[in-house]
Formats: sequence, structure tokens, C-alpha cells
Amino acid sequence: MKRRKFFSAKDVAYFAILLALVIVLQLFASAIPMFGITLNFSLIPIVLAGIFFGMWGGGALGLVSGLITFIVTAVMGREPATAFLFQANPAVLTLVCIGKTTVAGFVAGLLYRLIAKKNRLAAAYVASATVAVLNTGLYLVGMVAMKNDVAAFLGTEATAQVVFVTVFGLVWLNLVLELSVNILFAPAIHRVVLIAEKKFANKYAKKTQPAEEPSDGGSEPKESQS
Repeated sequence: MKRRKFFSAKDVAYFAILLALVIVLQLFASAIPMFGITLNFSLIPIVLAGIFFGMWGGGALGLVSGLITFIVTAVMGREPATAFLFQANPAVLTLVCIGKTTVAGFVAGLLYRLIAKKNRLAAAYVASATVAVLNTGLYLVGMVAMKNDVAAFLGTEATAQVVFVTVFGLVWLNLVLELSVNILFAPAIHRVVLIAEKKFANKYAKKTQPAEEPSDGGSEPKESQS
């Protein structure tokens, strides 16, 4: 089995398409409001990057997605809950925004490569679920780390407790929605791309296959194989 070259023309083109898709989704098509949070369709390209390029490709696209998320939701204030947490603790919130999708893409790519050795479709489902779960799970971890800062920012522990209970409930709703979207779309897209690659490979093989020379009556007969 030949080793796959990451920087082949085809891989660079695929990665560029996924990168453009992440940017477009983050800026224009991923912000579907859900009671103070947003449904994030940009996780799908991160899943596909992990599937096609492994842990480093998934991590790289997750890093780009995290940077855009931080700028759009925290700095620009598109997502109220994230913008509020950014005011309470900018350092931790920045690390969470950038780190959660980076780690999610990295782990998804790693798990896909390990599981795909036995079942590629099952690996695609695992990678899809991994990105959604880690994206939300690490966000929740960051919220717990910021609890005292939020309490100090709001002035009272009771108010901070109410805010945390509310946001935790909304984040779990967001997890269910993102997990459903990823599981529904990412494996299906992966299978479509695999079919397209197979057809392209067959077509390319036919074009590069040398044409058979016409048989010559005077040619020597081939030796029979025992």
C-alpha cells in the first residue's frame, strides 16, 4: 500500500475547498439563533478534514474555525452568551473558542484513521459525533473554569448561579442539534465524495492505459503458462 502524499494537488484543492466552506459558513450561514446560542454548521467541514487529512488536517481546519468563531461571536458579539463570557474572562474564553474546535478536529481525525482500518462508515460516524461532543464539552469545561469570574463580574453568586444553569441548559440543547446535524450530513457527504473519487480514478486509469497494439499474423505465439 502506497503512502498518501498530503501535499498532492488533489489534497491541497480539497483542503482549500473545506477552508473556504468553513469561512463562508462561519460568516454567513452558520449563525442560526437558538435562544441565545447558534447552530454551527461549520463543524461539518472540520469532520471532513479529519476524515480526508487525518488528525493534523482536522486540527488545522478546527484552528481556523476557532479563530473565526472567536472573532465573530466574542469580539463582534454575534452570540450573546459567548460575548458575555468574554467580558467576564477574556483569556479563558479566547482559549476555549480557539481550542475546542482545534482539539475536536484533531481527535476526530485520529479516531477516524484508527477505526477506518476495520470499518470506514463506522469511522465516519464516530468522527462526526466526536467533533460535536468535544466542541460542546470543552466549551462547558471553559464555563466551569470561568464560574468565579462570572460571579465577580455580576456581583452576586446567586445571579451567577442562575446564569450558569440557564446557559448550561441551552448548551446541551445546542449539543443535541449539532450532533444530529453532523451525524446526518457528514457521513453522507463522505460517501458521496468516495464514490466521486472512485469514478474519477477509474476514468483516469482508462485514459492513461496504453492502447493495445493490433495483433500481427506473423507474431510469435505466446508461451502457455503451466
